[in-house]
Amino acid sequence: MSSRYDQQIEELLAQYRRQRDEAVETRRRINETTSTATAPRQAVKVTVGAQGQVTALEFPTGAYRRMPPKELADLLLTTIQQARAEALKKVDEIVSEQLPAGLSLSSMLQGQVDVKSLLPEEPPRPEAAFDAVVRNTRGESDG
Repeated sequence: MSSRYDQQIEELLAQYRRQRDEAVETRRRINETTSTATAPRQAVKVTVGAQGQVTALEFPTGAYRRMPPKELADLLLTTIQQARAEALKKVDEIVSEQLPAGLSLSSMLQGQVDVKSLLPEEPPRPEAAFDAVVRNTRGESDG
C-alpha cells in the first residue's frame, strides 16, 4: 500500500515528465522554424532559421544586376533583418505557450524582464507534500 506521500511524489514525477515532453516538443518546433523575406522588386530573397542564421539566399530576378554595390549590400542587410525579425516572432509565439502570461521571449532577450520577479528566492512548495515530509522525518504515520 502506498502512502499519500508516495502518491504525491508520483504526481510530481508525472508532472515533471509532462513538462519535459513539452520542452522537447517546443525545441522540435523551434528547430523547424524558418522565415523568408523578399526585397522590393524581388531583387533578393532571404530565408533564415530560428536562430537567425541565413539558410538560403536567392536572386529571383535580374534586378540586383542594375544595383550599385552599396545599394545591394543595404538591401541584403535590410532583407536579412526582416527575415530574422519574422523568425523571432514565430519562435516567440511558440515559446510564449510555455511562459507565464504577459511574458515574451523577445522581452527576455532584450533584457526587459526582471528575472527576480519571476523566480522568488524561496520556491513555492505544495503544502501537502511538505507536511508529509515533515511527518515522515518525525516518524509519524501517514495514516
